[in-house]
Amino acid sequence: MDVTQLAGVDTTRAARVLDEVRSAALSGQRAPVAPRPVIGQSWERMLRSGVDPDRDVRSGLLSREEVQRRRESSTLRHVLPVLREGLLSVADVAHHIMVVADEEGRVLWREGSTPVLRKADGLGFEVGADWREDVVGTNGVGTVAVTGRPVQVFAAEHFVRSHATWTCAGAPIRDPRDGRLIGVVDVSGPLETMHPATLAWVDSVAKLAEARLRERHVRSLERLRAVAAPVLARIDGRALVVDRHGWTAAVTGMPYTGRLALPASVSAGMRWLPALGRCSLEPLAGGWLVRAADEPVARGATRVVLDLRVPRRRSLAVSGGAGSWTRELSPRHAELLYLLAVHRAGRSAAALARDVFGDPARTVTVRAEMSRVRRYLGTLLDHRPYRFTETAEVEILLPDDPRHLFPHPVPPAPDHRPGPGPAGRSADG
Repeated sequence: MDVTQLAGVDTTRAARVLDEVRSAALSGQRAPVAPRPVIGQSWERMLRSGVDPDRDVRSGLLSREEVQRRRESSTLRHVLPVLREGLLSVADVAHHIMVVADEEGRVLWREGSTPVLRKADGLGFEVGADWREDVVGTNGVGTVAVTGRPVQVFAAEHFVRSHATWTCAGAPIRDPRDGRLIGVVDVSGPLETMHPATLAWVDSVAKLAEARLRERHVRSLERLRAVAAPVLARIDGRALVVDRHGWTAAVTGMPYTGRLALPASVSAGMRWLPALGRCSLEPLAGGWLVRAADEPVARGATRVVLDLRVPRRRSLAVSGGAGSWTRELSPRHAELLYLLAVHRAGRSAAALARDVFGDPARTVTVRAEMSRVRRYLGTLLDHRPYRFTETAEVEILLPDDPRHLFPHPVPPAPDHRPGPGPAGRSADG
């Protein structure tokens, strides 16, 4: 049964069914219908993390000064006009509110119907509130941030009972420069305001916001290109000018490449980059001048360490004869690299799609993500199938309890043999 469709025609019955489903799930009994997968997986995370389903626990609000600081430093401020234009006029009439939170789940902006805003106050859904999933349970902000995809949460699909009179639909907003989650936009309101089409509406407006960010990025590259032209005209050899995220504005003496993988922390001086080898980096207004050293690069075994010990700080460290570098990983890239590390023979796009999404047909998404991974791993990754090269010595550092590395179960590999390591558990690839 599609509960969201049922809610469109009979809100009361849908709420009653979902309350029965939630009660059965929490008591370990057989439910009348299974919860939707995204909701069921969220409930499992809540039970593991110890969120109390019958107690509304809230963390402290951010101070007014801290909220203002986050607003001024957030990229989300550039797309507020798009979000307001696309959502607020309808939200106010439909008795909804629009909520914009940062990547940590902190509410930074909240606008819409005044009566609904007062009801939201009663739930602690206020500016400065911490709406992470592991703080307030399944919801249209925190669950979106964990899964990285649009989610609608209706009535008793909320894990905490006091939120069962509420409905919300949230969508992620990503920075198009690096794919990083920068926030969540959510439309929420009382139970009776729910409509099955709300999620598609919110997701469409979130994508418009991302398109606006792409336009800003293109304009910034055009400005950097004007700075780069006279600089590159005086240089012999291979060089390029990139912005702070590695996107190319101009090149000389080499083929054009759309993006150069830069270290997580960039500073001037000699550096080793996967695509070019040894380079010198010099700061420019809005970016970097990168000059290839054009020296032979030492070949041989390269050590790759995939550190998964801290959930929000997963990283990749690469070291070899040509130098060393470290990069912080997004949850999706950490998951894909883990799969390749334990499947050294390689995985096809369909196999990775099945592992990550449970759907082998989602190969387009996998190929797009693997293309981003190869931008910084360069020749350390082969494709058809995707795999680490034979010269890569891969080690995985795991947390003490590795059973819940990712938001959903990842199939184990037959060649995955965890063993003790110097810090946390490790598994050689």
